[in-house]
Amino acid sequence: MKKMYTLVVLLLAITMASCSKDAIIDSELEAVQFPKDPLTVEQINQRISESIRTTGDFDWNKEDAHFLWSALTHGQNVLTVGYGDEGQSFSEVEDEELKIKKNNLLATIIREEQILKEDFKLKEDDILTVFDAEVTKLETIIALRESEYVRYLEPNGYNQYTDVQEKSSSGCDTSGDSINSAHYSTIAPNNAQVSWHFNEHNIQSAWNYSTGAGVTIGLIDTGVSKNQVLLNSAGINDGYSSGRFVQKYGTFIDSNWWWSSNYDGPHDKCGHGTAMGSTMAAPRNDNGMPLGVAYNSNLVAYRATEDVLLNDYHERKGVSQALKDLGNRSDVKIISMSIGYVWSIGNVKDAVRYAYSKGKLIFAAGGTSTSFTNGFGVIFPATMSETVAVTGVNDGSNYERCDTCHSGSKIDFTIVMEGDNNTSKAPPVLGFYDGQRRYTGGSSVATATTAGIAALIWSRYPSWSRTQVLNRLKQSAEFYPNKNSSFGYGNIDALQAVQ
Repeated sequence: MKKMYTLVVLLLAITMASCSKDAIIDSELEAVQFPKDPLTVEQINQRISESIRTTGDFDWNKEDAHFLWSALTHGQNVLTVGYGDEGQSFSEVEDEELKIKKNNLLATIIREEQILKEDFKLKEDDILTVFDAEVTKLETIIALRESEYVRYLEPNGYNQYTDVQEKSSSGCDTSGDSINSAHYSTIAPNNAQVSWHFNEHNIQSAWNYSTGAGVTIGLIDTGVSKNQVLLNSAGINDGYSSGRFVQKYGTFIDSNWWWSSNYDGPHDKCGHGTAMGSTMAAPRNDNGMPLGVAYNSNLVAYRATEDVLLNDYHERKGVSQALKDLGNRSDVKIISMSIGYVWSIGNVKDAVRYAYSKGKLIFAAGGTSTSFTNGFGVIFPATMSETVAVTGVNDGSNYERCDTCHSGSKIDFTIVMEGDNNTSKAPPVLGFYDGQRRYTGGSSVATATTAGIAALIWSRYPSWSRTQVLNRLKQSAEFYPNKNSSFGYGNIDALQAVQ
């Protein structure tokens, strides 16, 4: 099979070299029009910021070939190529036509790069119509853009856009907090702690009807801490939580080399994923610690990222793989993603569509920034129609977003997670270490809370489809049947949703 693949690529390369002479000459002439030197990182970032400021978005494919090539030179020369027809994000069956299109593009790269196949760095995907290749020449970009087989070209190794790092919180925190006793109530057994924001959505009352039993939630984040016993196998069935499981996987590669395949393990090193896992599924414990919304649900946690920003090649690949894995699990009904980026990422978008095609209900955070005045709108992948976008609001009467939360027309639901004029009043969750608690907030915890409420609904109505569960969320929300221009359907009433 390998020999046949090599033969096909070589034959295509020879054929194209002999019959596409005019096209090659045109490409070379076009290349002459561009500067010989790549743009600097500062110049690249300035153009990205300008696009975001004027249009609210940035798209590599709307930039010229020289700009794309410049980003490649500053990003380990890794080019992600989406191929096939428009909207053809994945293929689960052998497709000869797709194979021909892919091989045509591979032949183009080999020809333009003037390399031998054994020196060609390539990563192919088993399901998504995507591959990653090492590309060093401007002429290669120009030639690929001339092909009708290309859906998108993205320099996925470029991670030097610092503006988004400066404006957005990475979400990492492994330290504990001293929790104000006014920010939780207690419940059996033995004073398990219920976050104040649960009662803003009637979650505690909803437990009379459902606790999430039988539903499996997939968490794509920074993983879950091995040091927090209540989110590991030894403690997940503590107290009134029983008959459920937690599983942990790692798809993030901690390496400077984009072709590395050594995963960095399933355990959280950041703290963000642990906080999200706690919000959704921490047990109704007998240790006097915070419990989760769906405290009897199963939890499958993926360490797919280093932090909440998908600004690195390995994070994007990690999230893409996690989405495929969870999409392939029949027991997983819900996927929660309190992570994202300021513009869309092709291979992640393709993976979201794959998971969505498997019937998953996918929740995504609207965005959290530390300096929102000149910040971004709703972030990717919450901008996708295949995801349900969530953000946080405060507990005041004027319906205002939390101090660092994003809002906009793409938002579907809101969760109260901050005090009005008191930003330190946030939901208490399990900490990174056993016996530790911390505060967490932003659109992240709002998203995890909503995913937990969806698990309560699906547990109560196990035969329902994704559409039915989503419709029930809408019907229980404050603005239904209308949709607010900044806050979607608004705050969810979990009691109404499960009745």
